[in-house]
Amino acid sequence: MSFKILKNNCCGLDIHKTWIYACIGITDSFKRTEYKEARFSSFSKGLQELCDWLSKYNCTDVCMESTGKYWIPVFNVLEKNNIWVTLSHPKYTKPQKGNKTDRKDAK
Repeated sequence: MSFKILKNNCCGLDIHKTWIYACIGITDSFKRTEYKEARFSSFSKGLQELCDWLSKYNCTDVCMESTGKYWIPVFNVLEKNNIWVTLSHPKYTKPQKGNKTDRKDAK
């Protein structure tokens, strides 16, 4: 997959009722992007682990995809930890070609 890089260090989240799939893209000065992927629980402990994981990679920009109300607690926790959050609805994001997976959605 090839994407236009707008942020050198950012994270995509695919949010579900009981878990969150996260993918951080870190782009170096040579335009090489390395991806770090992880899965977290959507409950309090998992949300704190997500914040710790984001801070480990100095990631302060997050875009999350959610169709229901499951994004609300994630947004609240991330915002309290000084993370800039953008919420996108899957209907309006560019669909991925091929088989749709949560990994592709987060990436």
